Amino acid sequence: MSKTLSYAALNAKSALVPFVFDRRTLQATDVLIDILYCGVCHSDIHQVRNEWGNSQFPMVPGHEIVGRVKQVGSAVQAFKAGDVVGVGCMVDACRTCPDCLDNLEQFCNHPTFTYNSDDLKFGGRTQGGYSSQIVVEQHFVLRISEKLELAAAAPLLCAGITTYSPLRHWQVKAGDKVGIVGLGGLGHMGVKFAHAMGAEVVLFTTSAAKVNDAKRLGAHAVVISKDPAAMQAHLASFDFILNTVAAPHDLDAYTSLLKRDGVLCLVGVPDQPHPSPSVGNLIFKRRSIVGSLIGGIQETQEMLDFCAEHNIVSDIELIPIQQINTAYERVLKSDVQYRFVIDMASLNDADGG
Repeated sequence: MSKTLSYAALNAKSALVPFVFDRRTLQATDVLIDILYCGVCHSDIHQVRNEWGNSQFPMVPGHEIVGRVKQVGSAVQAFKAGDVVGVGCMVDACRTCPDCLDNLEQFCNHPTFTYNSDDLKFGGRTQGGYSSQIVVEQHFVLRISEKLELAAAAPLLCAGITTYSPLRHWQVKAGDKVGIVGLGGLGHMGVKFAHAMGAEVVLFTTSAAKVNDAKRLGAHAVVISKDPAAMQAHLASFDFILNTVAAPHDLDAYTSLLKRDGVLCLVGVPDQPHPSPSVGNLIFKRRSIVGSLIGGIQETQEMLDFCAEHNIVSDIELIPIQQINTAYERVLKSDVQYRFVIDMASLNDADGG
């Protein structure tokens, strides 16, 4: 057991505060990681405020972790002290079910998430990356190229794989016309990935203020989705649309833009259901509405290697941990371009300077 510095939510109404807890003892197949950076995901806010109804406290959030290996267990061969590594949304799974055997651990019926999850192997609850260190079983540790800006690589472990996985699964390729709905933490990564895959990328946004930024990130065109004429101009022309918006809205506006056999993929999770889509809008062009989660460990490593090859990272604002509560409020106001990342060295800095 080792004492670990962190910031934690003590209950659903409290601000995050300094907190010390014990990490478990290193086992033979474990990797001990000193955390350098941790991204701030909107799901962290949902969890610490118990908006999904499954939170247990005290809770240390954080599942976009970049760090350096401090120590490895006796049976670990793939990693050594000094390696730069990442940890995403999962730290274990059953590894025997059909999903795990297909390298799709994200669909396992018994996953162990990085925080606020029952630790089925060691007992207790998992605690996440707003902390000085973490112990993770080697299978769930990912290698990160030092060619990447490490702080900006942290959101790849959630926002990155959440957008890369559906683009890969539905085989987006050069020449495809791909729409990205929303330009936030997820959407800006979707634009970057689709552009790097050679697609013609169109960004849909309600804000004219985001047009220039979307083009800087790789969008070939931007459509203001509140403009009926602008939407009408793209009828039945898209191969694939990735919808990152996490608020209920009319999906028919986007299914009508799909070609025959086109796919609308949802990765944003609203707190209320979307209005029911028109069946006719789907069946007359054999269109599909689908959903996607994160990715398995193998695919997440593939994504990180793709990012190293194409020099893709998130656009971030780096903050000290002492500003985390202010950052949460800014996330809720969409006042970040496009992801907060915590410099975990600030845990040792009393004034956050």
